[in-house]
Amino acid sequence: MNAERDLSPLAPGVVRALTDKLYEKRKVAALEIEKLVREFVAQNNTSQIKHVIQILSQEFALSQHPHSRKGGLIGLAACSIALGKDSGLYLKELIEPVLTCFNDADSRLRYYACEALYNIVKVARGSVLPHFNVLFDGLSKLAADPDPNVKSGSELLDRLLKDIVTESNQFDLVGFIPLLRERIYSNNQYARQFIISWILVLESVPDINLLDYLPEILDGLFQILGDNSKEIRKMCEVALGEFLKEIKKNPSSVKFAEMANILVIHCQAADDLIQLTAMCWMREFIQLAGRVMLPYSSGILTAVLPCLSYDDRKKNIKEVANVCNQSLMKLVIPEDDEMDEAKPSMTIPAEPTSEESLSKPEAVTTGESQLIWASRALNQPLFFPCSCERIQVSLNLDGIVQVLDYHLSDTSIGMMTRIAVLKWLYHLYIKTPRKMFRHTDSLFPILLRTLSDESDEVILKDLELLAEIASSPAGQTEEGHGPSDGSDVRPGPVELHVPARAGQLSSSNTKGLECSPSTPTMNSYFYKFMINLLKRFSSERKLLETRGAFIIRQLCLLLNAENIFHSMADILLREEDLKFASTMVHTLNTILLTSSELFQLRNQLKDLKTPESRNLFCCLYRSWCHNPVTTVSLCFLTQNYKHAYDLIQKFGDLEVTVDFLTEVDKLVQLIECPIFTYLRLQLLDVKNNPYLIKALYGLLMLLPQSSAFQLLSHRLQCVPNPELMQTTDNTKPSTSFRRTAASNIDYTELLQHFEKVQNKHLEARHQRAGRAEQLDRRVVL
Repeated sequence: MNAERDLSPLAPGVVRALTDKLYEKRKVAALEIEKLVREFVAQNNTSQIKHVIQILSQEFALSQHPHSRKGGLIGLAACSIALGKDSGLYLKELIEPVLTCFNDADSRLRYYACEALYNIVKVARGSVLPHFNVLFDGLSKLAADPDPNVKSGSELLDRLLKDIVTESNQFDLVGFIPLLRERIYSNNQYARQFIISWILVLESVPDINLLDYLPEILDGLFQILGDNSKEIRKMCEVALGEFLKEIKKNPSSVKFAEMANILVIHCQAADDLIQLTAMCWMREFIQLAGRVMLPYSSGILTAVLPCLSYDDRKKNIKEVANVCNQSLMKLVIPEDDEMDEAKPSMTIPAEPTSEESLSKPEAVTTGESQLIWASRALNQPLFFPCSCERIQVSLNLDGIVQVLDYHLSDTSIGMMTRIAVLKWLYHLYIKTPRKMFRHTDSLFPILLRTLSDESDEVILKDLELLAEIASSPAGQTEEGHGPSDGSDVRPGPVELHVPARAGQLSSSNTKGLECSPSTPTMNSYFYKFMINLLKRFSSERKLLETRGAFIIRQLCLLLNAENIFHSMADILLREEDLKFASTMVHTLNTILLTSSELFQLRNQLKDLKTPESRNLFCCLYRSWCHNPVTTVSLCFLTQNYKHAYDLIQKFGDLEVTVDFLTEVDKLVQLIECPIFTYLRLQLLDVKNNPYLIKALYGLLMLLPQSSAFQLLSHRLQCVPNPELMQTTDNTKPSTSFRRTAASNIDYTELLQHFEKVQNKHLEARHQRAGRAEQLDRRVVL
């Protein structure tokens, strides 16, 4: 027959047996083929060997008939056994038809293909390594086979192949990585298990350095870590743990920069295990790689900052994120403020596209297509940790500030995150003030809005930051970074005084140092801050009522109290909203008289010994005129009793309201407080303090018959008879003598100013009353 002649040197009986449906007959035929091939090997007849393999491949293994395919598979396995160590010369021809059968629809045939390949590989051993990729590809498909017998057979073959790879030193890792990177994104559980098992094997082989190619597979590993199977997750955890151990042992061979963006993505994963593992890796990377991680700071912060507000359910993630945040912050140094952004070859380039995408919170998708491999940006390996100090890296300050601004603006962000953002901004202003002041105009509005935060701790950090901005020498306008808001430009000169402090460093030496926010000079942002703070109090009266005193007192600790009161008084002098001006003056006066933080300022005003203190008194007085009672209390504080009496005389011309009487009531209560102890003691010196007594009687006459009236009346009843207080010692200087130092203050002009301001208030009240009356009429109509 033609068919039989075409299939020679295979005998017709062998051909018939190979196509038989019974396995035993096919096995007998295979033994005949083995015997035939052995003869050809002995004769060194390679052409006949190739011919036999070709026949078994083309006519049988790739046949349309299922029994023929089964015969072809067992025949190819027999050829391999017969060839022995020489099978390596024919492996391509032997393996390819068998691998084709891996895709057969018949599960029995797939099993036979697996069996045949096992025999081929077992004989060839290390010779199969050049064909490893096609074998691995085929096995990865069988690992997910639905038939248990096929899967079992593939596992036997898989173990054999692993043994061969483990004992060999000729494995082509470079050629294998692209296939591994492709297969690692499989969603099938069995395929994932197969991939992880191979990674663990390759990791355990001393001669194979898989760490060099970790950036290629790290993203896929983190995706497998999110598998639903606990077993696969555990295997993946082990693999990642082994890699991390290797990284710690050999940081000099790790491509940290190429994996930074991958970790940033998975630090934002919804799966807790993925997020925690990625965060632990990020912590180690920052600590091992140091400043090499700086170009990726904005992405890292995008991932880390939200985790700081996690509750106890994610306590582990929160703790690791906090370490990452602290470690990253320490990498920013004063030299970053000096560095020129355009440095030459030593600078480690960050991937700008990935950096920008990762700095946006929405860029958290995973998958190979979303990753930008940073390895393309690096032409040489980096050396850590010792050499990283010498490698120059650029701090992407714009990206960092953008991320911090976003998190501070997001009202849904937790308190601890907002505190961390403010700490970061403060740290950047300390370490890199020159560069940070370029961003101040954009940050200023959000920092002012943050003063309305619900948390006192957030407000404290916000005030520390604003105080640093307002006092840093880098914020001077002559450096070109002053306030850009023309409406906030200071309308007139105000004399701001900051006392010199012993041992305080000069501004040139304090740059970049962790020092007190209060520095020897106030910059152009100080006045802008005061203006905008008062605007905020004006627009948010609730903020003024609930937090106003707290904010101002803290600012007095952080900055110079005299500067704050001086500037606020100057601004309020030009305030058009008279009602707000009166309320604000009352608030400032209460703080001035009652806050322990202002003890020194009160002492300074009490004596008015220096030109600066008299200048401050006049400045405060002009604004305090918005509120008659606070003006009197200021005069009491500064011991200007005659002027206080003159003011009270003018009260008869004012419109006496319930609010006015309430404030007089509070002033009487205040006189009984420890702050005015000196005033009460001066009542003993009736002869030298007649106007003090007259002023107090004036207040008494203003009050209705109330508890405050009774309190002040009882106090005045205790004033002794001047005749009984006479002594022969007249050497003690009188109060009038002590007040000569303030004689250059024009009290007449101050009194006229008081009358002028109060007339404006009277007119404004009448206008408001008129508008209210018109509104009532409209409602009635």
